[in-house]
Amino acid sequence: MKIIGKVSDCTFIAEKLRRGGVTIGFVPTMGFLHQGHLSLIRMAKKQCDRVIVSIFVNPTQFGPDEDFKKYPRDIKRDTALAEKEGADFIFHPTAKEMYGRGHRTVVVVKELGNIMCGKYRPGHFEGVATVVLKLLNITRANRVYFGEKDYQQMVIIKKMVSDLNVDVKVVSAPTIREKDGLAMSSRNRYLTKKERENAVILYRCLNLANEMIKGGKRNLAQIQKEILGELNRNEFLKKVDYFEFRDPENLEEKSRVESSDRRILAAVAAWFGDTRLIDNMVIKL
Repeated sequence: MKIIGKVSDCTFIAEKLRRGGVTIGFVPTMGFLHQGHLSLIRMAKKQCDRVIVSIFVNPTQFGPDEDFKKYPRDIKRDTALAEKEGADFIFHPTAKEMYGRGHRTVVVVKELGNIMCGKYRPGHFEGVATVVLKLLNITRANRVYFGEKDYQQMVIIKKMVSDLNVDVKVVSAPTIREKDGLAMSSRNRYLTKKERENAVILYRCLNLANEMIKGGKRNLAQIQKEILGELNRNEFLKKVDYFEFRDPENLEEKSRVESSDRRILAAVAAWFGDTRLIDNMVIKL
């Protein structure tokens, strides 16, 4: 496995592979890899000839009061894990290498970037869309892989790729969970023991919403009210940013289950101490 730090080197290698008829699978990450990331690498390895994994903590998607400086980093550990799963290249640039001097261009996916997490993290998805487009251009990927835990991010990237005619297939993979149901995240390590024990309430409430809807309840606004009450009763949950029902294709908010609905997205974002966690479930009708 080769570690690449320069944009020009990564693009040179990728173009050479593409000219040789090699298909490239790309897994973008911010590092501190967990089983969710590794499942994407395994999927890419099965579907593509070569796999590039980026490890880059992107400063432009963090707000001024967010955890950019303390975000976990361990390139030696990440390299070993990625290599074990069959990654062929690690792209590990610096922020200076990625953005250089005087970077002014950004990608804005209107409306989709301002709801849900975008409402509480202004500019976040602008940073995500911009860095992903840059990474796709650099790696010349045929396929790019995202986990469904970051569902809004996945929808935004799909929309960006479609709108801007980017020649890549966006592949999604199911959320990987701990044994008790908590969605795997690099930020889980921030949680205290008690916060970690209680964080599973997010998954339980998603399951509760699933049961209510499949049990025949159609008033999503009422289900939302009941779920928010359940969440707010947890003493270790500091704050709920949102618990919402959305159309899984376009993220339009839903207040009722309609007869034409085949799938409904339930999504949540909440704080345990100083740690913000997100989770979701696509409810199939």
